[in-house]
Order: sequence, then C-alpha cells, then structure tokens
Amino acid sequence: MDFLDIFMIGVGLSMDAFAVSVCKGLSVKKVTWKNVLTCAVYFGGFQALMPTIGYLLGANFASLVDAVDHWIAFVMLAVIGGNMIRESFGEEELDDDFSMPTMIGLAVATAIDALAVGVSFSFMKGVVLLPAVTIIGCTTFVIAGAGVLLGHKFGARLGSRAEMIGGIILIIIGLRILINGLM
Repeated sequence: MDFLDIFMIGVGLSMDAFAVSVCKGLSVKKVTWKNVLTCAVYFGGFQALMPTIGYLLGANFASLVDAVDHWIAFVMLAVIGGNMIRESFGEEELDDDFSMPTMIGLAVATAIDALAVGVSFSFMKGVVLLPAVTIIGCTTFVIAGAGVLLGHKFGARLGSRAEMIGGIILIIIGLRILINGLM
C-alpha cells in the first residue's frame, strides 16, 4: 500500500470522528481551542492506537490466511463502510461534555472500525505499521479538529454526509485491494 491508499483509509476512518466532532461543535455556545484540541487529540490518538492493536492481534494469524488475505481485507472494509453508510441515516446526539470519560468513550466508539482495519493490515503485504498508523492518526487529528470548528459554524448538515462519504471511501479501497489481490 502506498501513502495515498493509507491516507484515504485514514480519511474514511476519520469520518465517524468528524461526525461526532461536528456535533461537539454544535453543542457549545463558544468553541475554544481547548475544545478543538480535545477532540483532535482523543480521536486522532485512538485512530492510531486501535489499528496498532488490530495489527498486532492479526499478525499472529497472517500466515494462516495468506492465500485469502485480499478477500478478508475487502470483506472487512466493505462491512465497515456499509455500516458507516447505514449509520449516516441515523440521528446524532448533541452533548457538550468534553470530560475525559466521555471523550474516551467516544474515541473508542469511533475507532472500533480502525481496529478491524488494523487486523486487515496484518494480512496485507506492503503495510508498514508505524507510518500507516501515524498517517491515520494525523489525518484524524486534523479532520476531527476541523469538525468541531465546522460544526459550530455550519451546523448539522455535515455530520451524516461525512459518515456516508467515509463509508463509500472504505468500500472503494476494499474493492481496489480485492482487484489487486485477484490479479
């Protein structure tokens, strides 16, 4: 996988965090840099941590599934992407709580998909873990921070669309991995 592939996966994975960040921006009367950085650090950090955990778990099984790794990556990304698209039709709740327990819960919830992506990374050749999770974490950091600002400025119209776009991106990347694996 090259930089662009990892970056696009990072963009796709960050859409859940973006949608929640938009809601966080909507929930406060005045957005502060502390609000922006809180979302950026928690979401970016967990988007980097979870694929690392997934990669380490999956690495133990990579040799067993080498012949079908592209199918596994495709199915996982398609399921994650499809779930994101389905969730984009639901309602986002507004909550102005930026406390550590709340943010950890939100960060874990928005990064569960990244855990599965990390497992799929362990089955793919050419994925170097540290650069991949750094790109994903930094991408989410920027997108989540921007989400708080955009949510406060432009309102709820962005949240569900962002999640849908993220799901579509993950499905397209999964298809690309499958096609490359079959060739």
